[in-house]
Amino acid sequence: MKPATPARTTATQPRIGIKSEDLTAINAGLAQVLSDTFTLYLKTHGYHWNVTGPHFRSLHLMFEEQYTELWKAADVLAERMRALGAPAPGSYAEFTEHTSIKDNDRTADAMTMVENLRRDHETVARLVRPLVEVAEEAGDGATADLFNARLAAHEDAAWMLRSFAG
Repeated sequence: MKPATPARTTATQPRIGIKSEDLTAINAGLAQVLSDTFTLYLKTHGYHWNVTGPHFRSLHLMFEEQYTELWKAADVLAERMRALGAPAPGSYAEFTEHTSIKDNDRTADAMTMVENLRRDHETVARLVRPLVEVAEEAGDGATADLFNARLAAHEDAAWMLRSFAG
């Protein structure tokens, strides 16, 4: 996992009762989770397009459910960064700078796709878990709630993928 690079903050930080250094730490975590989410979205969508084999239909539909959830989550994460005074990553270069998810491994094997996505969701869950405490200690319950929701979503996705693999 890459160390989190602090997200830039604007000159006019919000005055919402969170210390500047805490906002910087929280936004760095949000930037990484957003970057991981978008990278995982793209990877999952690519697998959705390219999955083949006897489990095509069930995997095609499961991947669609997962990439749709990731797409929506990316917007929520980016907007939270904006509410906390930081610009959200918005380019492939910025996402690549912050992500801990390995880029799409081109594979035709459906079970390799399942395993890759399972591993990635578990990676993001491990990343998000300590960020909940960072937000809570800063008094940022809204971001802690968001991180907890992301943690649950990644744990559920990993569970579905593990269950499929048997």
